[in-house]
Amino acid sequence: MAAIAKILLLGSGELGREFVISAKRLGAHVIACDSYAGAPAMQVADEAEVFSMLDGAALGAAIERHRPDYIVPEIEAIRTEVLQDYEARGFCVVPSARATLMTMNRDRIREVAAAELGLPTSRYRYAESLAEMQEAVAAIGLPCVVKPVMSSSGKGQSIVREAAAVPAAWDYAVAGMRGDRRRIIVEAFIPFDYEITLLTIRTRTGVLFCDPIGHRQERGDYQESWQPAAMSAAAVAEARRQATAVVDNLGGYGLFGVEFFVKGEEVIFSELSPRPHDTGMVTLISQNLTEFDLHARAVLGLPIPTLTQLGAAASAVILAEHDADDFTVAGLDAALSPSLPGVEIDVRIFNKPTTRPYRRMGVALALARAGDTDTARQAARDAAAKVRLSPPA
Repeated sequence: MAAIAKILLLGSGELGREFVISAKRLGAHVIACDSYAGAPAMQVADEAEVFSMLDGAALGAAIERHRPDYIVPEIEAIRTEVLQDYEARGFCVVPSARATLMTMNRDRIREVAAAELGLPTSRYRYAESLAEMQEAVAAIGLPCVVKPVMSSSGKGQSIVREAAAVPAAWDYAVAGMRGDRRRIIVEAFIPFDYEITLLTIRTRTGVLFCDPIGHRQERGDYQESWQPAAMSAAAVAEARRQATAVVDNLGGYGLFGVEFFVKGEEVIFSELSPRPHDTGMVTLISQNLTEFDLHARAVLGLPIPTLTQLGAAASAVILAEHDADDFTVAGLDAALSPSLPGVEIDVRIFNKPTTRPYRRMGVALALARAGDTDTARQAARDAAAKVRLSPPA
């Protein structure tokens, strides 16, 4: 039996793993690529390739070798100029080579949102040295947020509250950078009420939305998420308007994770990922179709039925505490036993081959069909806390 499509997946972490499962359920053949062997998505894919996505020659060679129907980036640090070249030759980059270029770099997507589309954003300036960062902080004011223009999962991000902390924030941003662009963005701190991710699906027949997802971060990285996030109808409508403007500007088809700050009725654009979003892992239990199912269907041009929220749901990450090349996972039996009545629990272990402090190794999921998000959040946190990563006995 011939596959319905051949997909070259660039990056094979936990988000890629779930995407591979969704794509293969639809009959696709997937080649999972990453810089190390045994990455999570490789374990469930048809084939695997090991090379750095920043090695343009290796990336081009993989495309030539497999001649995929779709090239699907899952990570930020990729030679986007290679993707542009192959798109010009007739290959399909998801959602598009331009979208990949714009969103892999915070400065470029910020210019699209603020300068081209006129969407509300925080005030910002860029810097390529410590001296330039000090000037940017002086211009923006304190407190401010410092981020590398290219990073993932909050790496290199910090809040600067006093001038004396600027050098340390610069060093932290540089250490957390991905790729080879030594550039940071300094943003005015927004005293928001809450922040959300709006999963936005651009299809060949229009733009669709999941219910908004609330989330909490530490060290710039997501720790828990819940769906639906409580928002007024006016705020939801404004977030959808802004998300539609951005994804239509970027073009292509697929799922986008669009992040917003919300203060009262004011909705402020923050960032965008042209692929499934880590906070969207809550959809593994909250919806009739997960964000990974939606991405696969949008990419392949398949119909998407009416999206149904199954109830109040939440996710909580399972983090490693130590560096280890060999470890065991314990406590699953306890974790899968709900701590609260009327709540369903699921756990996903990502099967990453090594651990390091704060590395995301799994996620606990909770669904309270007749309850509220507070109940679901507590149940997810309780389940995550019961999973232990330990050296083998």
